Amino acid sequence: MSPRSLRSILFLSLIAGLVVIAAASAPRGGGQTGGMAHMMGHMYLTALRPLQPGDREKADAIVADAKIAMEPYKDYHRALADGYRIFLPNIPQPQYHFTNYANGREETQRFDPLKPTSLLYKKNADGGYTLMGVMYTDRVTASEEELNERIPLSIARWHQHVNFCKAPFGHWSEYFGPEAKFGLMGSITTREDCEAAGGVFIPHVLGWMVHVYPYETDPAKVWSIDDDAGHDNMDHSAMPGMKMN
Repeated sequence: MSPRSLRSILFLSLIAGLVVIAAASAPRGGGQTGGMAHMMGHMYLTALRPLQPGDREKADAIVADAKIAMEPYKDYHRALADGYRIFLPNIPQPQYHFTNYANGREETQRFDPLKPTSLLYKKNADGGYTLMGVMYTDRVTASEEELNERIPLSIARWHQHVNFCKAPFGHWSEYFGPEAKFGLMGSITTREDCEAAGGVFIPHVLGWMVHVYPYETDPAKVWSIDDDAGHDNMDHSAMPGMKMN
């Protein structure tokens, strides 16, 4: 592996870890201030479109397929045996992503709701896991028309993380806290401000993603980007089409 490739992998791991830490730090049921409020400047959501004929039926079919995909993996041991890997298993998270990297790569070329990139679990007090939902992905360069073809944008809101300012050497602590400047909790959201602070600006660091929670009865929660326990704490290292410039 070349030094450049190694640096890219390490940096992607850093970003993914920052996302998880941000999720675990999210306040429950209260207002957002400081770093958590800044996160909104680093999230891009597709706009909800007017409902078109057939959209609801198509979305319902995807939810049904997601249930089928999940059924074998209610026992998380089966997921591990079938090649799903827990992202950051030793870091406390509201939700854990069991990711199938082969599925993630294939999702750059096709959409198969029976083969999600990740299975979404919550950790139990006994150390086991309860299956909650799935995550589907697409490459960062995918158009919203393509996303709409996969899952109607009148039903689901795909999202990606944007405007990442990589901190200069020696400023690691400024990724965190209410006065954070860099990263996904930072106040910096433009190239100009990032470069003025000595950072490296990355417009898009991750691909498109969408969560589905088929066991929910409220349609809004079925397609929620928030699992009611923390914001978007997902394994982004599996995101296809990551753009590093």
